Amino acid sequence: MEVQLTTDQLAFARRAMEAGRLKSEEGAVEEALWLWEQRERRRVELQATIEDSRAALARGEGRSITEESMRALSAEVRERGRARLIAELAQRR
Repeated sequence: MEVQLTTDQLAFARRAMEAGRLKSEEGAVEEALWLWEQRERRRVELQATIEDSRAALARGEGRSITEESMRALSAEVRERGRARLIAELAQRR
């Protein structure tokens, strides 16, 4: 397979080679493909998470988030943190 880089892409790759970040123009293409593959994997994982979430909501497993529920959750988290801190301090004595 032959890949033709644009003038700007070629200059970009050459600057990276001069800086020692790449060994060749082919390395730039390899890295670009690797990054694309990683991005696609994350996209597929995110899509699966979204589908799982939609299915959970359809089963009635969702939680309604309101300003009041967020305050309650915040208070609950603070209380758990305080309880954990008290327990840790008690163990040190």
